[in-house]
Amino acid sequence: MNIQEYLEKVKNREISIVKIVEKITKEAKSSPNHFTAVANSHAIKRAEQLEKNPVGNLAGLPISIKDCICVKDLDSTAGSEILQNYRPPFNATVIKNLEKQGAIIIGKTSQDEFGFGSFSVNTKKIPKNPYDQTRSCGGSSGGAAAFTSYTKQPHIALAESTGGSIANPASFCGVAGLTPTYGLISRYGLIDYANSLDKIGTLAKTVKDAFLGLYNSLSYDEKDSTSLTQTISKEKKVKKIAIVKESLEVDKDIKDLILSKVKDYDLISLPNVKKHAIPTYYIIAMSEASTNLAKYCGIRYGATSDLKGNFDEFFSSVRSKHFQKESKRRIILGTFARMSGFRDAYYLKAQKVRTLIINEYKKAFKKYDILISPTMPIIAPKFSEIEKLTPLENYMLDTLTVGPNLAGLPHLSLNAGFKEKMPVGIMLTTNHLEEEKLRTLGEEIEDN
Repeated sequence: MNIQEYLEKVKNREISIVKIVEKITKEAKSSPNHFTAVANSHAIKRAEQLEKNPVGNLAGLPISIKDCICVKDLDSTAGSEILQNYRPPFNATVIKNLEKQGAIIIGKTSQDEFGFGSFSVNTKKIPKNPYDQTRSCGGSSGGAAAFTSYTKQPHIALAESTGGSIANPASFCGVAGLTPTYGLISRYGLIDYANSLDKIGTLAKTVKDAFLGLYNSLSYDEKDSTSLTQTISKEKKVKKIAIVKESLEVDKDIKDLILSKVKDYDLISLPNVKKHAIPTYYIIAMSEASTNLAKYCGIRYGATSDLKGNFDEFFSSVRSKHFQKESKRRIILGTFARMSGFRDAYYLKAQKVRTLIINEYKKAFKKYDILISPTMPIIAPKFSEIEKLTPLENYMLDTLTVGPNLAGLPHLSLNAGFKEKMPVGIMLTTNHLEEEKLRTLGEEIEDN
């Protein structure tokens, strides 16, 4: 039963919402570390209410929420011990929008701490890939994508992307991951990683379902200074597509799968994206993360301990204890990049290069409606393989996803097929606010 069939049955009172919610919360609890918290009693109580009065476009639909998006009275920790037991007294705007349409929040999904990672291993309980539990489900929205693939019930996952955190796990878990135009979904209530990059999006089994989640998440929000007043363009027709030539420098099997899904395309080159996207992204993201995480000092926000020593000693002891290794690395690198004497050389220069990358994409979209590439250069790696990677090798694996995220462009990852019985993702990228073109081509690829 797909989501459209389920919603129709709910509307006609032909199915029990309570039974569906009981089944999916049971799956959530038994899943291999896909959840940090399951809202069992709250979800069933809400299901009982909606069963009596199924109001809204999503009436009775179970939705999981990435751990960095605030849900009132539900643990929201962004995968970090420094926020352990934090229960927000409010809902993020996107949660309000979804609940207004009758969605049922079933729990919070696992992620890398504050979104720092590509494999969801920078967290205490590592989520496992449903295709092979010795492999990563991708990151940082790993739990969201993995459970979307794992569950047998109608379900949409709400996730977040900074440099590819929706597309990456969508690829590794064989589901559809939609990252919209920056500012299209309000970020109010999102626990920040990097403000100028963070975007809330959706994961679902199909492209159609991912867009259903998007449509019901939208609203202009005066509480978010980056919230767009514009809406999605109604233009759906895809006239010309191109494959990014540099993106095909991957494993031959992955390349062949991508090419088999596309007809009538041109090859184009994006040299600035290839050369500069990774260093530009990591300088900007780490600098902004360093600033955002400074507030977790043990005095106003986050975990604390006994007051001992001077401020620097107390500040350092709390953060040393509660931040993981990767978070510490990114804080230190980001702090260095924005220090006096280095800010102009690194952070501000990176912002200028970012503009260069945006302009390169804009030039391409004057001729083409959609740009295509593999989502990831590899299939989901085994945990034993991840342990051998250096930090730089880790960062380089984001080479295909950071470009669209730097430019704030909407992109969609969907399954292109399988290599060694593991999913391979194909990524479609289009111009700002032209998500409907992604839907047109995405559904066409999915149906063939």
